[in-house]
Amino acid sequence: MCGMHTPGGDARPCRPLPHRDPRGVTDSLSASALARTDEAGDRYKWMVLSNTTLGVLMATIDSSILLIALPDIFRGIGINPLLPGNTFYLLWMILSFLIVSSVLVVSLGRLGDMYGRVKMYNLGFAVYTFFSLVLSITWMSGSAAALYLIVMRIFQGVGAAFLIANSGALLTDAFPEHQRGMALGINQVAGISGSFLGLVLGGILGPIQWRLIFLVSVPVGLFATIWAYRKLREVPVRRHGTIDWPGNITFAVGLIALMVGITYGIQPYGGHTMGWTSPFVDGCLASGVALLIAFGVIETRVPDPMFRLDLFRIRAFTAGCISTLLAGIGRGGLMFILIIWLQGIWLPLHGYDFARTPLWAGIYMLPLTAGFLIAGPVSGFLSDRFGSRPFATGGMLAAALTFGLLELLPVNFPYFGFALVLLCNGLAMGAFAAPNRAGVMNSLPAQHRGVGAGMNSTFQNSAQVLSIGVFFTLMIIGLSSTLPGALYHGLTAHGVPASAARRAANLPPVTSLFAAFLGFSPVQHLLGAPVLAHLSHANRTVLNGRGFFPSLISKPFRDGLHAAFDFAVIACLVAAGASWLRGGKYIYSEKVQADVAVPEGGSAEMLDPAGVPG
Repeated sequence: MCGMHTPGGDARPCRPLPHRDPRGVTDSLSASALARTDEAGDRYKWMVLSNTTLGVLMATIDSSILLIALPDIFRGIGINPLLPGNTFYLLWMILSFLIVSSVLVVSLGRLGDMYGRVKMYNLGFAVYTFFSLVLSITWMSGSAAALYLIVMRIFQGVGAAFLIANSGALLTDAFPEHQRGMALGINQVAGISGSFLGLVLGGILGPIQWRLIFLVSVPVGLFATIWAYRKLREVPVRRHGTIDWPGNITFAVGLIALMVGITYGIQPYGGHTMGWTSPFVDGCLASGVALLIAFGVIETRVPDPMFRLDLFRIRAFTAGCISTLLAGIGRGGLMFILIIWLQGIWLPLHGYDFARTPLWAGIYMLPLTAGFLIAGPVSGFLSDRFGSRPFATGGMLAAALTFGLLELLPVNFPYFGFALVLLCNGLAMGAFAAPNRAGVMNSLPAQHRGVGAGMNSTFQNSAQVLSIGVFFTLMIIGLSSTLPGALYHGLTAHGVPASAARRAANLPPVTSLFAAFLGFSPVQHLLGAPVLAHLSHANRTVLNGRGFFPSLISKPFRDGLHAAFDFAVIACLVAAGASWLRGGKYIYSEKVQADVAVPEGGSAEMLDPAGVPG
């Protein structure tokens, strides 16, 4: 140090240090250059937010746009999806996109960590756009066309998985700690809202021309692909390693087997209303669980694991992922249940033709989307200041309350009350989603943000498939106990022969749910045109009318509905408990030694006792 004596006795002269301003900038860097640097950084982070939000919005819109447009697609390619042999096409048209994105997000997030997140993200936009175009130019019909669309949807899902896996990491790289919650909140809410906006777009575009539901993504995708390629830049944080092939294969096959088992478990098998006793379903579930257990063992022994189990040593990350899983289970099946409720009962009772109910179901669910759009950015902004725990935990408690309120509504509800509860549910889910994702991303070391984001997305997407299986199972259990008797007596009271009425009553309840879900007249599907043609004009008019089937199914539906909502309440309450266990505000800091993280503004005494992997 200056002024100190050296061992030889001479004093070391002091040299004046260059003047630094409060931000530590020397005189050699002019204020104008600093301002230009700050301005460029600000522009870049908002550009990253705009592009990634557009990418996630497109991906999630396409995850749901088919739900409403399916009748138009099947009419366009000449298939009746309700025939027993065609339920394969129906289920895989809906779930193939979701399953492949669930399986791949972890692997593609890790590839982003290894080879560059911008590179992987740009590739995803290009793949997604190309297969959106390919889906719109189907020239076949019948089963061949259906298989073609399913395969192309799988590849479109691969592109979407690239986008979803890397967008969160790109935002975390671009935004400072005090703004990440807001940025990730906007991005997360755009993703959740996209799944509901897709319902409206599918209802509008499908009747015009079914190919438009795929083609609409192409110009947006082309613009965003070029924009991302020209403007996004890599942040030089990469972790070189090798691809964990044993882990990737066991994880992919195990998760697919598990999801296939859940998907086919809600279909009838033999004389049973559901397929949970089917050897195929049981085999898929057992092999899926076994492969995932093997995957966990593999990940503890390979040098570069795909699924970094040591990240679960971070309490904030673990609590956030568990909360994501449980919230997804509570919310994932909600969309299907509300669509069936609206299309199968409420809209026909209020004068809407069955063929028009898909579009109007999407429109009447817009309050839910509005809630997400309002609460997500606000709660994300506030979580930057106060931490994730109060908002994520409070959001789950409020969501549980809204599911309880939905139970209190009559099946033929007043719309204002229904819309108000949907708005509150959207506000609650939005208040949870943005802070929870920000808490997960803030807890991760920079070199593991891609794989960490992919792990969290896997929990979210897998929860949706699991939730659909659980919700439909509970609905079918509720329907199967009372619907057959109600249907038999209702049909025979209007002139249907006992044999035909008994045959219709013994059909699995899931067929009635699918018919309502697709906007078909359930009675026409259950009885068929020959039976209806032999009835009197008066009876035929009543049976084909908008009020007969909705009135008949209302009480059985309510029983199943209450069981599903009870399950959602429990899932949300457990998610709230898991969220609370994340601890206080926590942000990983590269400056702290010994591979531990300090909460923002905190000290060594505030360390997470679990520590953080390097």
